[in-house]
Formats: sequence, structure tokens, C-alpha cells
Amino acid sequence: MSAAVSRVGVVGLGTMGAGIAEVLARGGHSVVGVEVNNDALQRGRDNLERSTGRAVRRGRLSEEDKAAILGRIELGTSFAGLAECDLVIEAVPERLDLKRRVFEELDTVCRPDAVLATNTSSLSVTEIAAATGRPEQIVGVHFFNPAPVMKLVEVIHTVLTRPEALTAVEELVGSLGKVAVTVGDRAGFIANRLLFGYLNQAAGMYEDGYATREDLDAAMTSTGLPMGPLTLMDLIGLDVSLEVCEAIYRETRDRRHAPAPILRRLVTAGLLGRKTGRGFYTYGEPEQAAEPGTEPGAAPSVGVAGSGPLAVAVIQAAERAGADVRFVAGDDDKARAVRDAVGEGVTGGTDLSLLADRDLIVEAVAEDVAVKRSLLAAVDDVARKGAVLATTGATVPVIELAMATDRPQDVVGLHLPDPEGGLAELVSTVVTDPEIAERAAAYLTRLGKRPVRSADRAGFIVDALRVPYLNDAVRMLESGYADADAIDAAMTHGCGYPIGPIADLDRIGLDRAVEVLRALYTEYRDPAFAPAPLLDRLRTAGATFR
Repeated sequence: MSAAVSRVGVVGLGTMGAGIAEVLARGGHSVVGVEVNNDALQRGRDNLERSTGRAVRRGRLSEEDKAAILGRIELGTSFAGLAECDLVIEAVPERLDLKRRVFEELDTVCRPDAVLATNTSSLSVTEIAAATGRPEQIVGVHFFNPAPVMKLVEVIHTVLTRPEALTAVEELVGSLGKVAVTVGDRAGFIANRLLFGYLNQAAGMYEDGYATREDLDAAMTSTGLPMGPLTLMDLIGLDVSLEVCEAIYRETRDRRHAPAPILRRLVTAGLLGRKTGRGFYTYGEPEQAAEPGTEPGAAPSVGVAGSGPLAVAVIQAAERAGADVRFVAGDDDKARAVRDAVGEGVTGGTDLSLLADRDLIVEAVAEDVAVKRSLLAAVDDVARKGAVLATTGATVPVIELAMATDRPQDVVGLHLPDPEGGLAELVSTVVTDPEIAERAAAYLTRLGKRPVRSADRAGFIVDALRVPYLNDAVRMLESGYADADAIDAAMTHGCGYPIGPIADLDRIGLDRAVEVLRALYTEYRDPAFAPAPLLDRLRTAGATFR
């Protein structure tokens, strides 16, 4: 327990405020909870009972522990009860005018040495502090929902915050078993600033018909995220999502945070997500049946042209699915290397005619447009009529590669964001035969992959969403906004990401990130997609972030 803070006030006992009060009481602190009237106070009491009761049912608290926690929380409707608190945390709805009125009142009631904190997720702490005569005693303390579970707390200082006030809050957060990340007063802080650029882009992609909502969400959960972007926005609340995007855009004028029009329209219509029963999804409806043409069945015969890690991964996936698979490599040495990697049981060699009878032929050579076009043209000469030709090009339009053949209608894009994983991005061009696309989806399903459909656009789904988010994190780092450890901690502890963005860049490779960003910038001419200078310099130097 922090020596500087023992008695803590919480103003506002909605879901978040009640969660903060519970966390403080679990940490052994005396808590004073204040609401606007008796009805709101009863709802706050119910929130506390419900949360602690759920923890008892799940075996995380005993009945005695629950009673002790609730016994440390004193509830009332008068600000006068906050007079002797060392720290008061405001957790009222995210409206600047309301928060400023609360702070004006706290300033008159609380001791001169008390620290006053706002739990804002996107508003300016400085503007809130200006409502008081003690701006040096004001900090931001952004808990994440649900507060008893989530580990991250962003601690925000303004240009006026006294170091002693900041330290007291940091120590308190640490004493609660939370991870404190300290950042300056900028809209969205770390987690929301990175998260909502990504979420807003996903909303725009859905609105533009880039991919279905189900495919967008499935693509991103395949990368290890706990939830797809549209499902997450529905859970957060589309009204909250709109408010956060608008707050960040007002400060930064960054187009990635200019709210997608569909977001504003849904909010205007009162479709706010789970809390209203409908947002991007409608809740309570029966699940839809699988799309036609994707039902499991016999595995197709597969041909793979290539010898690198991607080619090997495709061969191994086809083998695991029980498919008859053959490969063609560029020369005898490469063919031997493939056999060493996949085993002698796989038929292969250097003659493309080995692929003549295949149902699905996958071009899986290096990301060189000229090489890919040449290989696809050669495959076109030997492949049987009706075969599906798949190119793994990831940074050039699939149509550009398909036009190297005399049958562009039979060509699809196939992108495996994680070659060992279960997701396959399936890309139809403007001339792809719909029957070919359906057959390709069915083949991928039978090979143990989950096909998601994407427009023929730079980055497809996963890279188009993930890499700009990683680039945003680099811009944050190079501007001195926060260090790499703080950025990564914010996203892993605050948003449940399996890996932080800076560590993720080192994992996927800076070369790949820069190539995807350049492809996105070439297509959209949006400055947000230009590689951050630090990213470009490290890539040029062959270095990594850590």
C-alpha cells in the first residue's frame, strides 16, 4: 500500500467507478463512494454487489473477503464525505462540462494537499485541471474496463502536475497490483490512441465493401487478438468509439481518427452495439449457416511452385490435410532442400509439367513481381482447364499478376499472414470467375484453412489493418510520446494484445512492414501510411527496435 495515500474517494459509481472502488478496497484502502442521488447510489451499490458476488461464484473471493471489501467502502450522496481523502478519483460520464463541474466542487471540498484525478479515456486532463485552483495537484488515472480484471492503468501528467502528486498516484497503482504506464496529456493517451486508429480503419473498410464484418473479425482474431475490431467496437459502444475518435481527431487532425461515416450514422440511429442490441452486428439472432461452397469434403490435389519457407508451409499444410501434393522448385538443389524440409514422401522436382493435373496450383516464390509474373505465365501453359491458380503476392495488386496469364479469370490471390496458422486471405480480382473463387474457398477449407474474402487492395485485411497500427506506434515512439516498454505494456495489459506493437514489428520484420506501408501509400496516398522515418532508418540499417 502506498504510504502517501490511504483514504480514497470515488465520484461516480457506474460500471467503471464501482470497479475502481472495488479495486481500491481490495487493496486495503478506505474508500468513499459518492453519487449524484439515492437512485444512482443504489445502482452503484448493486454494481459492487454484483461484481464481488460474481468473483465469489467463480472462486476468486471468499464470502469473508467480499464482506471485508464492501465494508471498506462508505457510500453517500454528499461531496462533504470526501473532505479527508488523500486522493479523489472522478469517474463520471465522458463529458468535459460535467467533469469540470465535478472538479470545481472537489476543489472547494477537498484538503489543499489532496490529489484530484480524472478517469477520462480521451479528454484533456489540462482542460479539466483548469477548472480548479490547484492544477498542479491534478492527474489523469485511466483504468480499463473491467477495472478489477484489467492490469493496465495509464497515469497522465499535465505540464503543471507536481512530481510528488504523480509519484503518489504511480505508487498507489503499483500497490493495487496494476501496471502503471505514465504518459503526457495527449488525446487518447497510449492505448486508445493506437487502438482507435485501427478500429476506425476497420469500420471504414467494412463500409467500403472491402470485406464482410465476419471476415474482418475472423482475420484479426487469427493474429491472436482477443476480439475482432467490429465486435470490439460493439462491446465498447459505438457512441463511446465515436467520442474517442472525435476527441483524438480534434487534437491531431490525423485522418486515421476522422470517424468513419458509418460510425456516425449508426450512432445517430441509436444503434450503439451490444448495449442496444444492435450495432455492426445484431445480438440475439441465431447464427448464420456456413457460406455455400465452404463445406468440408475431400482434399483437392495441390501443386506448389516454389522452394522457400512459404512454399514449404503450404506443402506441409496440404500433407496434414491428406491432400495429394506435388512441388516444383527452380533447380535440383532447391528441390533437395524442399524434400529435406517436408520428407521424401512428397513428389516433386524441377519440371512444371508435374503440376499439369492439379486442382489447385499455388505460386509461392519470393516477392519479386517479374519472377511471379514469369512463373504464373509458365504455370498457365501446363495447368489443366478449370484449375485454380493462386498467387501469394502480398504487396502488388493480384490483377497485375493475373494478367500475366491467358486465364486471369482463374487466378486468385492467396495470402497466409501466418503460414503455420489457420487463416487464408482469399482475394478475387475484378475479373475472377465467381465459381473459381467459390472453389478456391472450398479447397482452402478442405486443407484446414479458414478462408476470408478480401478485395484486391494493398495489404488485403490483416496487413492493411495491422501494419498501419504498428507504424502509429513507431511515430509515437520517435516523437518521445512514450518509450517502447510503455507502448508495448499499454497494448498487452490494456487491450489484451498477445504482443506489443514494437515487439511485433521485430517479430514480423521491418522489411515486410515497410513494403506493406509503401504499397498502402502508393494506393491511397494517405500520409498516415507513409513509413515512419525511424522505421525506415532502422530497416535501412538492418537493425531492430530491441
